[in-house]
Amino acid sequence: MFTSTFDFQMTMATVMFLMGLIVLAVSIFILIKQAIGRDIQAIAKQTAKLAEKGITENIAGLVGNASALVNALHDLSKTTTGIGVFLVFLAIALLTTAYFIIRNLGVSN
Repeated sequence: MFTSTFDFQMTMATVMFLMGLIVLAVSIFILIKQAIGRDIQAIAKQTAKLAEKGITENIAGLVGNASALVNALHDLSKTTTGIGVFLVFLAIALLTTAYFIIRNLGVSN
């Protein structure tokens, strides 16, 4: 399949570079979607109004459930952002590795 070590290293660097670009695009999409995702904020606002109504009408179960929903939405938001940031770092690592492979090819040949 590969006629020389140079071909193998060039193919590996190209694949890593393309994977880095794809992962970077996906991570940027995730982070932008998280920033634009106003639906979660709207649900959180409605839940807060529901909790206020529960407090004024002395409905303890309603307040507890609304609080649990707000905490779940907050955790969901943090998790999505964490995944996006992790993917950015993974993309940087892939692109850097591809760069150093190409750089070593230029020095040795």
